[in-house]
Amino acid sequence: MAAGPAAPRVLNVNVGVLGHIDSGKTALARALSTTGSTAAFDRAPQSRARGITLDLGFSCLRTALPPQLGPGPGELQFTLVDCPGHASLIRTIIGGAQIIDLMMLVIDVTKGMQTQSAECLVIGQIACQKMVVVLNKIDLLPEGKRQSAIEKMTKKMQKTLENTKFCGCPIVAVAAKPGGPEAPESENPLGVSELIEVLKSQAYLPSRDPSGHFLMAVDHCFSIKGQGTVMTGTILSGSVSLGDNVEIPALKVTKKVKSMQMFHTPVTYAMQGDRVGICVTQFDPKLLERGLICTPESLHTIHAAIISLKKIQYFRGALQTKAKFHITVGHETVMGRVMFFSPAPADFSEEIQENVFDFEKDYLYQEEYLSKDSNSSEENKENDQAEVQLPRQQWALLEFEKPVTCPKLCLVIGSKLDTDIHANTCRLAFHGVLLQGMEDKNYMETFLPKLKVYKLKHKEGQVERMA
Repeated sequence: MAAGPAAPRVLNVNVGVLGHIDSGKTALARALSTTGSTAAFDRAPQSRARGITLDLGFSCLRTALPPQLGPGPGELQFTLVDCPGHASLIRTIIGGAQIIDLMMLVIDVTKGMQTQSAECLVIGQIACQKMVVVLNKIDLLPEGKRQSAIEKMTKKMQKTLENTKFCGCPIVAVAAKPGGPEAPESENPLGVSELIEVLKSQAYLPSRDPSGHFLMAVDHCFSIKGQGTVMTGTILSGSVSLGDNVEIPALKVTKKVKSMQMFHTPVTYAMQGDRVGICVTQFDPKLLERGLICTPESLHTIHAAIISLKKIQYFRGALQTKAKFHITVGHETVMGRVMFFSPAPADFSEEIQENVFDFEKDYLYQEEYLSKDSNSSEENKENDQAEVQLPRQQWALLEFEKPVTCPKLCLVIGSKLDTDIHANTCRLAFHGVLLQGMEDKNYMETFLPKLKVYKLKHKEGQVERMA
């Protein structure tokens, strides 16, 4: 929220711009935006040299507050989070998706759904509640057949989304940059004003809470001569004011907030959901490319964790215990080994326990995550068990190859990012919530004995003689 009691009310909604590479996401963000940040529109030299988005870009669109968001004067600010589309940058896409309230899935109308479009849709289902599909590049369709081609693609997208949480979401056709990147700036975008009206109609009051510990996901860090070092990012919880002390937990460094800005506007206060730049002094920006900053001593570094999880339905194959996955927690991705476990069979139908883990209960070790297509389910079918009973909730022990710093109850995503990026397959394997972190390096001796996981064993033999 903007600073000062006399300032007009500004409601900030974070909008993710996701889609396959070359679908025109950055051009769309540029066409929509009224203000760009230092990291907007592929300003990095590497992005310009390669002609693709390599990192998260941020810009904003300010418009009048729509009637459904309450009476009184004020402005609606859409913070646009332009995510890369290249398959190798999926870690960055996942990080961006975790800070958004609303998602725009950008589709090249001449190509339809592509591999990374599908992965972005999966990430959207995990991370946000509302979506708008944008059919971009309609200027490439012959004028005489344009409307029928748009209608055909709209029906295809409706069919694709009918079994997802985004069934029935708005689909808007645009040309963000008619004529392509080399076209003159005088070429006006098509359909962008209609898209803005759709975004306004989809905007809602996100849950914002200024209380509790301050936590911010930093995505860019740079120095300004004579000012200090600026850390830009999105506030995940709590609030921050001028003069507050903030900690960079990964480095165990505490700094005082010297100044703050939101899209080039100085502010004295910011809260959960806001996009803000925080300036501190005597800090080398090279030490923090991205990560978390927080209220001092409020975050801890963990070596292992217990998570509640669900398999992503589009992932092919079983999730095996002892397998290694790329584990993404916030903006951090590390390798981790998993061990799956479930309730005892008698408790399979028990109610799901949200956000808590009961160490008093006994749990059953599983060789793999139990699902309809898992090997153990197939064996039960072969043994003439008509209905395979599956537990309503399952857990995993994650053991990280290097420690991670993260809050409790944060989103966790497990992926197989070493899969061939040209293979037409979903690399996202599971998602879950971090219930319990283990700070002690010797957690195997100090913590794991509290976890009561047992194995079912049976022996087979032949009776040769009875007395």
